[in-house]
Amino acid sequence: MEDFRPQVSSQVQRLKFLIKHYAKAIIIFLVVVFFLIPVITYLWFVRDLGDKNSIMNRNNSGVQLLDDKGEVFFTFYSPKEITFVPLSDISVNIQEAVVAAEDKDFYENRGFSPRGIGRAFVNNITSAAIKEGGSTITQQLVKTALLSSHRNFLRKYQELILALDIERRYSKEDILEMYLNTIYFGEGEFGIENAAQKYFGKKAKDLNLAESSMLVAILPAPSALSPISGDADRAKQRQEMVLSQMEEQGYITEKEKDAAVAATIRYAPQKEEEVNTIAPHFALMVRDYLIEEFGEEKITRNGYKVKTTLNREWQEYAQTTVLNRVNALARNKVTNGAAIVQDPKTGEIKVLVGSKEWSNDDFGKFNIAVANRQPGSSFKPIIYSRAIEDKDITAASLIDDKATSFGNYKPNNYDKKFRGPVTVRRSLANSLNIPSVKIMEQVGVKNGVDQAEKMGITTLDKKTDYGLPLVLGAGEVKLIELTGAYATLANKGEHKAPKFILEIKDKKGEDVDVDDPKSEADGIDEGAAFIISSILSDANARAEVFGSALNTSRNAAVKTGTTENFRDAWTMGYTPSVVVGVWVGNNDNTPMDNIAGSLGAAPIFTALMNRISGELPNESFSQPGSVVQKQICLEPGQIFNPSPNPSPSASPGLSALKEFFLKGTEPKECELPSPTPSPSPSASPSPSPTEQPQPSPSPSPSPIPPSPSPILSPSPLPSPLTP
Repeated sequence: MEDFRPQVSSQVQRLKFLIKHYAKAIIIFLVVVFFLIPVITYLWFVRDLGDKNSIMNRNNSGVQLLDDKGEVFFTFYSPKEITFVPLSDISVNIQEAVVAAEDKDFYENRGFSPRGIGRAFVNNITSAAIKEGGSTITQQLVKTALLSSHRNFLRKYQELILALDIERRYSKEDILEMYLNTIYFGEGEFGIENAAQKYFGKKAKDLNLAESSMLVAILPAPSALSPISGDADRAKQRQEMVLSQMEEQGYITEKEKDAAVAATIRYAPQKEEEVNTIAPHFALMVRDYLIEEFGEEKITRNGYKVKTTLNREWQEYAQTTVLNRVNALARNKVTNGAAIVQDPKTGEIKVLVGSKEWSNDDFGKFNIAVANRQPGSSFKPIIYSRAIEDKDITAASLIDDKATSFGNYKPNNYDKKFRGPVTVRRSLANSLNIPSVKIMEQVGVKNGVDQAEKMGITTLDKKTDYGLPLVLGAGEVKLIELTGAYATLANKGEHKAPKFILEIKDKKGEDVDVDDPKSEADGIDEGAAFIISSILSDANARAEVFGSALNTSRNAAVKTGTTENFRDAWTMGYTPSVVVGVWVGNNDNTPMDNIAGSLGAAPIFTALMNRISGELPNESFSQPGSVVQKQICLEPGQIFNPSPNPSPSASPGLSALKEFFLKGTEPKECELPSPTPSPSPSASPSPSPTEQPQPSPSPSPSPIPPSPSPILSPSPLPSPLTP
């Protein structure tokens, strides 16, 4: 046996040699860097360090939002002049409160606190992150006025170097003066004079002890703690802490502290913020994300230019379309509407209309696109997709559409009409309720909620027993998330998280790192998504109930939904390239006057889909390898016979000749029975005088029944019953 010990010994010696020599090189490199950083930092900032105005005004900018073509459409925190006041014109109360709360050794230290740095170092090591800086007032001045707020060891080293130089150049009074004229106090205000005017309508020199301690109390998190728009209770708790620190350090007496705690602070009346009229709800969602990700102070100081996903032309068209349609429905007690357009392949939100009119004082500021509402029958495709995915049903499965009791729950179809055995395609395309509830019973409520979560819906609670009405929309969802669920169907079962931002640049034109949103939803089976898309895009199959009301210039998959007592009307639809979600109703949940999804939301949907899809590639839903198409055999009357002259957007003859199946679920091939006539017009109920009949997609020897008036179920359980 060969002895490897000499070879191992040789390798060990070589490794020791490399460590010995490379260790020296690494140490030399670190020493060089350690001494170079101060030189480079000094040379970079030397021009700013020599002048107080340069230090105080170096980082004051606003935030601009750009559309997907790079044009500005919205601004926040527009740069405003910061009113400088000398230290002599700043209340002693605010000076003492800042020193007591922010840096009690301010007048003794040389710009840094070894004790504070040591404490922060230990805390950061134990937490494995930079969470505490141990900063003095001088270091905070450097951080806010000169450096970025990134927390890393290099930046802290630069901060220390610059703080030492500022201490060398300026007196403590100068440093405190610069700090108070630079620091961010929330509500878009920098500097103590601007803050005093914003919060109290007075000058900085006139601030009393209660007001001064309150302003200092909110400094750690001005946006969250603002007593005007943030958490006033937490701000009050922080104020009491600041006053206690002032008492402990001898600035005030206990009596003065108690009086300030008990004092009633009167805030100045606030002017309503001026907001642009283009996509205000979209813009506010982007702003809230930026604040959460980077902090309000940072995005304001650094002058971010944010290129968003918004298509401005589509947005303006959508806003006008929603406004006009809702106004036209005013006589039917409709007051509001919302719409979202999303790219299913990327998750990019191209349009977001959060209300019919931002300027409406009653409800315009509320973003209904992110509110919880019952989706009605627009929830059905989620349950059907799970049943197909689990192979409980196929699109050709027959389900008996007849009066059925599920314990105490007895749902009804919207037209009180029973069709007997119907295929799953016919049931979903025409939004039949009784077959849908039977499918819900097969799937199970927990599995139904699970499927919704896989498609991006987060509002349903697995611990809540929604019962069988879940399939009819008994749970509440957000329009933005339901649009994302339909985008999952459009994107071959893969879910993409909503995306609002393409890129961010600071005022120097440098890129700011921003991660693409990661979807926590698992998505669904590609084959099941395709089969649902095939059904929802089958204009011939849905013509039995909807006529041509949902047809668009492109072959789009589409589904409507209406909740009990006409509280919500939805239309959701998509092509492989675009998804459109529309809601119409009232913010206060009051009923509309007989406005179903096909009447209220569908006209908005068709207008948006026709306009937007015309600018996109004309794609069809691609059949995946896991799906096969086979002929099916059914008894006469079990499948609805389309018109011999189908609409251009239909899939000609698909529902009458062949069907799609997941591999392994397909039947044996067989011949179809002879075509059967369409249902007789006499079998259909007369349409309600409050709802216009939907026309047939084209002339037919056997007329298609008009769209009947929705009839509500007598069941006390949630039972949205209209298409």
